[in-house]
Amino acid sequence: MREQAQGDREYTDDAYIELPDPALVAAKRPVDHPYNFGPPTGMSRLLMAHPRIGPAFLGLFSQIMFEPGALSRQEREFVAAVTASVQNCFY
Repeated sequence: MREQAQGDREYTDDAYIELPDPALVAAKRPVDHPYNFGPPTGMSRLLMAHPRIGPAFLGLFSQIMFEPGALSRQEREFVAAVTASVQNCFY
């Protein structure tokens, strides 16, 4: 991490968090999970690193993507993919 002085305080311009080992993430993921494409993604590892926020985010994500609603599952996936692409987020 680089620290730089800004006025009277220092700030860090690069965030860092220790991510769980990919093997641990893979071991905790159900084999039949709809997003089990092999090796765990960085997002999966990041969510596991936050024991309070991760489960809440995953619960909300599950409701949005899998519960009945106005859009089909395919349409929801399409919206998510386009949104990620527009934000240069490829994961």
